[in-house]
Amino acid sequence: MNTATYTAAREADADAPVQANSTARVAVASLIGTAIEFYDFYIYATAAALVIGPVFFPQTSGTAQALSAFITFGIAFLARPLGSALFGHFGDRIGRKSTLVASLLLMGLSTTLIGLLPGYDAIGAWAPILLCVLRFGQGLGLGGEWGGAALLATENAPKHRRAWFGMFPQMGPSIGFLAANGLFLTLAMTLSEEQFRAWGWRIPFLFSALLVIVGLYVRLKLHETPVFAKALQQHDRARLPIAEMFSRHWGNVVLGSLAMVVCYALFYISAVFSLSYGVSSLGFTREEFLGLLCFAVLFMGAATPVSALACDRFGRRPVLIVGCLAAVASGFTMQPLLSSGSVVDVAIFLSLELFLMGVTFAPMGALLPELFPTRVRYTGASAAYNLGGILGASLAPYVAQKLVAAGGLGWVGGYVSVAAGLSLLAVLLMRETRETDL
Repeated sequence: MNTATYTAAREADADAPVQANSTARVAVASLIGTAIEFYDFYIYATAAALVIGPVFFPQTSGTAQALSAFITFGIAFLARPLGSALFGHFGDRIGRKSTLVASLLLMGLSTTLIGLLPGYDAIGAWAPILLCVLRFGQGLGLGGEWGGAALLATENAPKHRRAWFGMFPQMGPSIGFLAANGLFLTLAMTLSEEQFRAWGWRIPFLFSALLVIVGLYVRLKLHETPVFAKALQQHDRARLPIAEMFSRHWGNVVLGSLAMVVCYALFYISAVFSLSYGVSSLGFTREEFLGLLCFAVLFMGAATPVSALACDRFGRRPVLIVGCLAAVASGFTMQPLLSSGSVVDVAIFLSLELFLMGVTFAPMGALLPELFPTRVRYTGASAAYNLGGILGASLAPYVAQKLVAAGGLGWVGGYVSVAAGLSLLAVLLMRETRETDL
């Protein structure tokens, strides 16, 4: 084919009609996928705070069991950047839809197998080893999930409503968290402690298999996003997306990662560390504290659409700056509110932290995809999101456990404030992306 013929063929491809996804289908597919993925992730977080230590590390002391459980919790965060590189490569090369299906399958399979894994008493040292392998698989799957869901939403959105569309995958964590903690709360209220530790904790992991079937059905009905379909028609794809991302867009990866730190610190300190601390040190029963978390996460869910609307009206940076400043201040409330042991004070603290999580998390659905061009958008958005997880969440419960032992809850609150300050600095150095043309 000569040059003129090839050019004409490319122009004809570029003008070919692209199949559009309905708004309702995009909203449901991006929301349900992240809800399922985060449900899987949160049931492990809850189990790590309540039962993973005694089941898989019974040969150690109570404190060592908690620390070991939180280390296995952190393994998935180390796997997430690898998942973002793996799934990001295929998402930028072959498409968003098929990559999202693969990430959901990996996450769901790993979660279900954790529910079937025998404990230390049955298979000895193989139990914690296999647990770490499956936890790594969870991390790989989630590493590819969020970026694809965010792109599914934003690449189907009108330019001035991208934050609103990007809000749908950001609502997934609230729904997944509520479902996970609600199920654990139901089990805590209906089973004895012995029944829960023997087999009850496995039910949420096994239930994941049914949720994955629903998620796959919804996602297989989708068309490719119009933005990526156009890139395919024009043969505009990176040969090696991760190399292009780091060579040309490394600054945005760094700033995006640091901007995410506040979200992770707020959530995992309040939802994982506080649960463990409340049950072990404040005298709350498991079901009481889970009930408080289920109440508090409603504030996170309410803050998410409000923050998204504000982002479309005022921009991403102003909303994040306000949210980060409030999060810095919130760290100083941890000592007086959480240490009191009062149900009202603890509920206020948890609601405040999760509300601010919703405020700072909602803009990320649009902001991170907007930082990168189509050629590396899946890889770049996923990398920023998951590298932020290493900094803000992977060791957060472990570090908090060490800090509270060394200096009390005030030190843990200081950790939250420092994390928020780091994100604030990144946002101040970042450009506004609201007018970016995807």
